[in-house]
Amino acid sequence: MSAALIVLVLLAVLAIVVVSMTVKIVPQARSGIVERFGKYRTTLSAGLNIVMPFIDKVRYVIDLREQVVSFPPQPVITEDNLVVSIDTVIYFQVTDPVAATYEIANYIQAIEQLTMTTLRNITGGMTLEHALTSRDQINSGLRGELDSATGKWGIRVNRVELKGIDPPPSIIDAMEQQMRAERNKRAAILTAEGERQSAILTAEGQKQSAILTAEGERQAQILTAQADRQAQILRAQGEAQAIQTVFQAIHDGNPDQKLLSYQYLQMLPKIAEGDNATTWIIPAELTKALGTLGGTIGSIPMDGGGSKTRVDYDSEIEDDVAEQDAATTEAVQEALDAAKAAENPATSAADVPPAPPAAPPVAPPQG
Repeated sequence: MSAALIVLVLLAVLAIVVVSMTVKIVPQARSGIVERFGKYRTTLSAGLNIVMPFIDKVRYVIDLREQVVSFPPQPVITEDNLVVSIDTVIYFQVTDPVAATYEIANYIQAIEQLTMTTLRNITGGMTLEHALTSRDQINSGLRGELDSATGKWGIRVNRVELKGIDPPPSIIDAMEQQMRAERNKRAAILTAEGERQSAILTAEGQKQSAILTAEGERQAQILTAQADRQAQILRAQGEAQAIQTVFQAIHDGNPDQKLLSYQYLQMLPKIAEGDNATTWIIPAELTKALGTLGGTIGSIPMDGGGSKTRVDYDSEIEDDVAEQDAATTEAVQEALDAAKAAENPATSAADVPPAPPAAPPVAPPQG
């Protein structure tokens, strides 16, 4: 190989090296920190960049995307002197590549140590129960402290999350026992409340049943009494109308002494009715009694103050008790007064016309 060829090859290699040192390509969402003779010169943005070869050097390439860092569990002592293990997750983003490069040597380690100390400060003022139920409060407090401390480093803490708070095994057992006792207490309370509600509902049902039963019996007694009253009124009304009808028929027929004597004789056989009446005797004074009876009946006036109300034999008995109570009472009273006048004709002889002459007494049958 000739010397000229070797020189050409060396020049080509030098050109390639110079070009590679001059042209710098920075990926998207990253920034390059350029130093000239060890001093910061500029920041390269994403894309193709030109620097001075052998003079400028790209010292760091900073990732500008949001990053997630998970720290291992750290022991923390709570206010009630219990040691718990807390592991955290930090979401942060580099906003100033120059500050992140020159203000802090290792911002990841710095964030981890700052998270640990801040977490101990916040959790150390809380009890275990408060810490377990105040994750949001711890997250917001921890994020505020980290964001204010890392701002000068060119880092913004976007979010902090607690992955877990693990108490000691003995505390976990005690918490489980407490939880079981609390649940047993709630179960007993709910059971007692259910039994109480059931007893109240049962008593209320029995009360309503007794009230309904008493109300039903009361209504039944009222209806029975009303039915008995209606029946008695209808029977009295029927008897009154029957008495009035019979009384009117007697007066309309204008009976004489013969008819009454005949009716008296027809009633005599009823004396013998009955199982024990095998023999009956007509007394000797029967003729005298009949004569006396005929004379007494003969003195009954033609118009004995009988019924003033005419009865329609073909009319139906009305069932309207309220409208007929007064009329029925009046008719019954008139019938009773007429009957009393008939039994004592001497007391009312001056108020009635004279009776027709009495018929001769009828001789008793020969037997």
